[in-house]
Amino acid sequence: MGAAKRLLTPDPLIAVSGGVGTPRPVKAKKGDLWARAMVLEKGDEKIAIVNIDNLGWPAALGNKSRKLITDIPFENILIGVTHTHSAPDAYAFPDENGKHGADLEYLEWCTVQIAEAVNEAFKNREPAKLKIAVDEAEGKIAYNYYAPQLYDPRCGVIQALGTIGKNKDKALVTLVNYAIHPEVIGNKRGILSPDMVGPLYDRIEEKTGGMAVFMNGAQGGMVTADNRLSNGKEASDWEECKRIGNLLADEALRIIADAPVQENPTIHCASRKVAFPIDSEMMRFILKYSPLSMGSSDDSSVSTILNLLNIGTAQILTIPGEALPNIGYYLKRKMPTEHDFLFGLTNDAFGYILTKEDFNSFKRYDYVSRTSLGEMTGEILVTNLMDMIENNPKPH
Repeated sequence: MGAAKRLLTPDPLIAVSGGVGTPRPVKAKKGDLWARAMVLEKGDEKIAIVNIDNLGWPAALGNKSRKLITDIPFENILIGVTHTHSAPDAYAFPDENGKHGADLEYLEWCTVQIAEAVNEAFKNREPAKLKIAVDEAEGKIAYNYYAPQLYDPRCGVIQALGTIGKNKDKALVTLVNYAIHPEVIGNKRGILSPDMVGPLYDRIEEKTGGMAVFMNGAQGGMVTADNRLSNGKEASDWEECKRIGNLLADEALRIIADAPVQENPTIHCASRKVAFPIDSEMMRFILKYSPLSMGSSDDSSVSTILNLLNIGTAQILTIPGEALPNIGYYLKRKMPTEHDFLFGLTNDAFGYILTKEDFNSFKRYDYVSRTSLGEMTGEILVTNLMDMIENNPKPH
């Protein structure tokens, strides 16, 4: 096990993006943006899990980093995001004239920093044992803006502990997996920020001494930070980011505290390339006119990599976007372990992912349907992930 991170805060600060549209200028920052990498190795299997403080990170950028990573197979490098809405545009979202406001030099620099973090994590690796647990995180952390109770309160935690030398029995890295939109601050307040995930990192690293990693889950449509106030308004400042981030960090550490140690865990990584048709005119326009070349040559489909990981008793599935909670619950119910993890917005972030039954069904889903690839995205995702579960070893 090895871990390392690289600072991604732009200096000077640049505009931030909350999604489609022109990035908004900023004049201040609250917290820093990071790329965080953890590397696992057992026998011939080598895996990297990378997290970036950004709204989304397309494979067009991720693949540039993968090509600079020397010791880990290309398809075994998982790159996900926190989904903060207060970071620079990584998609070069085009406007109606096909122009964009992204800083391409900054993005190119980030790809190098990400690769350096993974390469350093590989060099830093040392023998480790694991603690793994999944339980409900308690307290005022998240809710579903569309239907308050329809979200997944479960928090998955993987903690690696050293086994020799000065790090014996000390935390090397703590990974937290929880479904939430970190958009307390958002992109309209002129602030660049990791949002509530920044304080989560700080709290875990202060309490454990090891590095923290956050991987988002199935938080689509619309699982967001619970910053509601009693007067019907929302708290949208750094203090609220600290409250939520610290609470989730404390809950993650509570959940993992009494988990049994897994002394000799196995690891396994499988991957599959999957194509999704692009039905949405808006998504087709973005993929066609973004200078990052994210779609197919005929603009009718887009391909991405899905991963299945087994880490000790944990099984992890990746989702290339924002799956709605019902998809997340279904996948977890079918995974052959109580330690079920979903890494949303990983390897790509192609908008919302709905079931075909939900797509364009309720007026409430107009926005999430419009910013989805299409009606069959959820069906194709679930079918492929279920097949991967069926045709790979069970975690143990």
